[in-house]
Amino acid sequence: MKIATILGTRPEIIKMAPIIDEISKRGIDQIILHTGQHYDKEMSDNFFRDLEIPTPDYNIHVGSGTHGKQTGLMMKGIEEVLIEEKPDIVLVQGDTNAVLAGALVASKLHIAIGHVEAGLRSFDMTMPEEINRRAADVTSTMYFIPTEESALNLLAEGFSHKNLLITGNTVVDACFRHLEIAKKRGFEEESLAELDIENMDNILTLTMHRAENVDVKERAESIISALKELSDMNIIFPIHPRTRHTLESFGLFDELNDLPHVHIVKPLGYLDFLLLTSKSTLILTDSGGLQEEAITLNVPALTLRYNTERPETVTAGGNILVGSDKEVILENATKILNDEEFADKMRNAENPYGSGDSAKLTVDAIQDYYKKGLLDIKAPEDIMRSFTRKMASVDEDITVGEFEDGHNSLIHMVFDGDKMRFPADDLNLNGMMINYDERE
Repeated sequence: MKIATILGTRPEIIKMAPIIDEISKRGIDQIILHTGQHYDKEMSDNFFRDLEIPTPDYNIHVGSGTHGKQTGLMMKGIEEVLIEEKPDIVLVQGDTNAVLAGALVASKLHIAIGHVEAGLRSFDMTMPEEINRRAADVTSTMYFIPTEESALNLLAEGFSHKNLLITGNTVVDACFRHLEIAKKRGFEEESLAELDIENMDNILTLTMHRAENVDVKERAESIISALKELSDMNIIFPIHPRTRHTLESFGLFDELNDLPHVHIVKPLGYLDFLLLTSKSTLILTDSGGLQEEAITLNVPALTLRYNTERPETVTAGGNILVGSDKEVILENATKILNDEEFADKMRNAENPYGSGDSAKLTVDAIQDYYKKGLLDIKAPEDIMRSFTRKMASVDEDITVGEFEDGHNSLIHMVFDGDKMRFPADDLNLNGMMINYDERE
């Protein structure tokens, strides 16, 4: 068996590192293809070595550009590699242009696709990430899903539960694995060493880069106004160059930089940032991945957005959506700082993304599919049979698997009277409503 992994951005490398490591430990043939979507020192071979994973076998160096141009160049380069290497499955992670390009190319070549972190939905079609993740899910063979809630998104869109694998999120594996590496080496960024982070109290780590916050002056002003009043906190702000440029154009950067409790530093390397996150009292962010890392590291998060494709973090109680509203930001930040019971409840929120065995479960499933021949993409050999879509109330002790076998059917949705449930094969359906297809 040969597994190809396609990477395009730093978060993909970070989250796929535990899976790449697991594949290597098992001696499975693998190739790593890097699209070169971003290039800086964080994406160099040193970054792979820092994370203790193999450097890419291929880098197609697409660079930056418009979505269409970048995706097109990626597809051309990926296609050439896949035709030469002929992998049994292509793994893509998340929702970047590299995911879209890899999924489209592999599907056209009739190569099985495994989508890691499948099923996330923000339901905001203005986000390019939402388009990418939806397109990848349409083409995939195996869906490695972080939570039951994400699985329900796919069920509602008509995907068969037979291919939906709730494995947890590799962000948990990655945080645990990489934090140990970070602790061994300590802070390497001079600006953090100068601030003496190790002995600093009440650290608020801030990230802000999304266009809806950075490019809208009123929202940026509201957020900065809240930061001014959080003078009891040491605010560490690794600022993205684009964010800095926009704040300067609005005349807001100097105002923020002059605050004695705000420490603006240049963008941090991943391991330095992970170590900083682990030592924080509070995270204030508009990032998606940081919402996951915060709850994994037991750090309360306030998210500067009005929606999120990580709603599980909110439901679990470790994350609160605050938008760009000054009063909402201040209310919750102050409560976390001054109300120990409230802060403890957020810190101790149950992690919806699992316990750190996602990589193992993912590779187990791939090997199982390979042994059963389920990675082979072939034209159908049987004439399509018609089916009838039905709903029924179940009043007997019968599992999903037993019902499907006995009724020659496929169950799509299960409602237990309170909430939707994932139709796992061993779920007892007694007392539940089901939606299913019955084949003739």
